[in-house]
Amino acid sequence: MNLAPLKDLRDPKTPTPVATDAQGRSSQRFVMDTVVRRNGQARHASASGRDIYAITAPLIVEALRRIGDGRSHATGVVAPGEAFDARDFLEALPALSLSFRQQ
Repeated sequence: MNLAPLKDLRDPKTPTPVATDAQGRSSQRFVMDTVVRRNGQARHASASGRDIYAITAPLIVEALRRIGDGRSHATGVVAPGEAFDARDFLEALPALSLSFRQQ
């Protein structure tokens, strides 16, 4: 993430996203790409969807549930992949209209 979206969030002149479907999501699209390298091999994964803000709230709630019930693998400041089993975490989320791609 860069600073421009954070500035937009804090700016009172930034308009609120307009809902464009029955679920209240905006038309904004997002893509998150990841490359992991280990032992000379690279794995690529991509997640994409619509309205990142509609996605982040369920992610945070699921993370807090797991921290609260002891399913976190780490303490302190860590990446989500260090704290939780990634596949189990993502499969526990409600249908978020995300699509995943692995190479």
